[in-house]
Amino acid sequence: MSKKALICGISGQDGAYLAKLLINKNYEVYGTSRDAQMSSLKNLEYLGIRDKVQCFSMSLTDFRSVLQVLDQVQADEVYNLAGQSSVGLSFDQPVETLESITIGTLNLLESIRFIGKLTKLYNAGSSECFGDTHGLPADEQTPFRPRSPYAVAKSAAFWEVANYREAYNLFCCSGILFNHESPLRPQRFVTQKIIAAACRIANGSKEKLMLGNINIERDWGYAPDYVEAMYLMLQQDMPGDFVIATGKTISLSDFISEAFSAVGLHWQDHVVSDASLCRPTDISVSRANPSKAREKLGWVASRNIQETIKIMVAAMQQKISLN
Repeated sequence: MSKKALICGISGQDGAYLAKLLINKNYEVYGTSRDAQMSSLKNLEYLGIRDKVQCFSMSLTDFRSVLQVLDQVQADEVYNLAGQSSVGLSFDQPVETLESITIGTLNLLESIRFIGKLTKLYNAGSSECFGDTHGLPADEQTPFRPRSPYAVAKSAAFWEVANYREAYNLFCCSGILFNHESPLRPQRFVTQKIIAAACRIANGSKEKLMLGNINIERDWGYAPDYVEAMYLMLQQDMPGDFVIATGKTISLSDFISEAFSAVGLHWQDHVVSDASLCRPTDISVSRANPSKAREKLGWVASRNIQETIKIMVAAMQQKISLN
């Protein structure tokens, strides 16, 4: 019999790619959103899998709602990709961020414990939890020093998962994912904002791209690679937490340069730095050591950020041409 997977947050970038991966592995895939009837599932449509996913309405901050859906689906694997997902927005909506991530994760863990079925849980952690490591590569033993409400919430959720794993012997784990991009990334994220602006300008727009601090450095990867790591974590004999990243860090200015070069432009002619767009606190350099994932999961990123940027540019150009 095929396995059942429940993806919380299926409408987002990672949820859609994960759904496609699991469908290709002959899973029965179920998804949740706050209002399944009204929710935009355009990412599932983009990937051509909307009709292969059954969606439920579920509020992660409502324990009864979570318990009902988990009891109805009886999933073998649950993937927690839901909750407020923007670091920048978390400064404007700290309560919503903390509640959606921390209470949501706790409700999933407690529901799995209450139902009593041997269900494996994947929790989406974040490299933001590490804070500023002063340029040193972070691994699974690196202490958390969160510098945003989003990172604080993700750190709390990480320790909730670790606690339930130890206290109740649940198979639950967290993937500490570094930045990962794709054509499904919304434009409120700076990477897609850059891609979209570069393509519009190449198409004749006279706009200037306004950005905050372009000197930050990040480890960026390709989202479809990262959902494969999520899947692999739940196929292990024992649960564990893993840093997922390419192991290569570049600056945002280099990202901008690659994006504008891909459309035949010099970025310096079109980008303006605006201090008002800077976050109250930020991480200067984010660097990763994903060696545990390579050794234990056999996982290595298949695409670097330069290849990912070209994929994103091509998809955006196609979207603009169709409009």
